[in-house]
Amino acid sequence: MPELKTWSLVVAPSDCDLLGHMNVGRYLAACGDGVFALQGALGLTADDIRSGRRLSFAVVHMESDFKAELHLGEAVHLTSGVVEVGRRSAIFRHRMWRTETRELCFEATFKCVMMDLVARRATEVPQDVREAALAYAID
Repeated sequence: MPELKTWSLVVAPSDCDLLGHMNVGRYLAACGDGVFALQGALGLTADDIRSGRRLSFAVVHMESDFKAELHLGEAVHLTSGVVEVGRRSAIFRHRMWRTETRELCFEATFKCVMMDLVARRATEVPQDVREAALAYAID
C-alpha cells in the first residue's frame, strides 16, 4: 500500500515567517498531525486514546530535511508511512509535497515509543497495531 495522505493545507499568512516562507514550526505541526492520523489508521483512534486503551505513540527522536521553500497560497499535503515497528517503538516517515507539481519539499522520520498514558511510560505496541502497520510499510 502506498503512504497514507495524513494532512493538507493551503499556506496562509499565519503559516509564514519573516523570511517569507512557511515557518519551521508549521512543518513540525503537520508531522505531529500526521502521527495522529497514521495511528488512527493503525487502530489507535482519538476515542481509544482518550477513553479506551489509553495508548499513543509519542515522538522521542526526529530527523528532517527541508528540500524546497513553500510560500503563501501554495497547496501542500503530507503523506506518512511506517518504516519499522519494534517491540515498544515505531519509526514513521512523513513527506510533504507541493500538491500542484508533486515536488517533494520536506521529509522527516519520527521515532516514536508506544506510551501508556496512565502510567506515563513506554509499553509494548499492541499486536493489532503491529499487524495494521504492515499495510503502511515503506522502504
